[in-house]
Amino acid sequence: MDLLWAILILIAVNAATIAAMLLVRRRAPEGSRFKDGDRASGVFGVLAGGFAIFAGFIIFLAFTSYDQSRSGGEAEALSVMQQFETAEFLSPALHDRLTGELICYGRSVVHQEWPQMEAGRGGDTINPWAVVLFRSLKLADPSGASEEAAYGKWLDQTSDREQARRDRLHGAEGIIPTSIWLILFLIAGVVFAFMLFFADSGEGAGAQAMLMGSATTVIVLTLTAIVALDNPYRDGLGRIEPTAMERSLRILHSARAILDETAPLPCDGRGAPARS
Repeated sequence: MDLLWAILILIAVNAATIAAMLLVRRRAPEGSRFKDGDRASGVFGVLAGGFAIFAGFIIFLAFTSYDQSRSGGEAEALSVMQQFETAEFLSPALHDRLTGELICYGRSVVHQEWPQMEAGRGGDTINPWAVVLFRSLKLADPSGASEEAAYGKWLDQTSDREQARRDRLHGAEGIIPTSIWLILFLIAGVVFAFMLFFADSGEGAGAQAMLMGSATTVIVLTLTAIVALDNPYRDGLGRIEPTAMERSLRILHSARAILDETAPLPCDGRGAPARS
């Protein structure tokens, strides 16, 4: 979630809940509506503790998905680099073709797949350059131990790259179902309603505002953290960016220059197929 929106939401919710507390306070009896404050505090502790435990469990699951997506992107970028190295041991014609298509694959990840993931899509799509790479590999006719070993290694690295891509796409559409969100907001609503019964005309307005505002802030920030972890590619603090793949592309371009590979790439700068 964008930081500005998070701050605005926090201010708006705090303003609403504090206003509600101060409004209820006007007609509240002195000492709150609870005759036994200790017992009421114990019940509130159970409610707040239940929310904290439930929200903490959801944060753990969301962070696990977030970390899986981040690790998948890094592993995919590493696999692209490793396949570039492996292609050096294949026949020259096939090597030039595969290395160019690998760079196009990386460009499409950065410039085409990432915007889709930011919009919450892309989980059920196939990278077109993965298909092109597969078709190119079918043309291979390895001869000699070196090429045969490289051919087998390429297949293993392709499997690793595809698995890493699945991990990267895992968090694109979010993992927390609507039912869980409903439960979270319902519990938050119960906590808010229970807090209103602590309205006390005998206390100052500032103390009552602090009572409600502090509880509201904790709940809103907790829900904001869950939203951010459940949408790791959306704009905001902590978003996952294609840093690893961009770094791999820079390294591959440098490697091509060092190896004096001048064959034109079959794509443009965004990974779209080049026009012939």
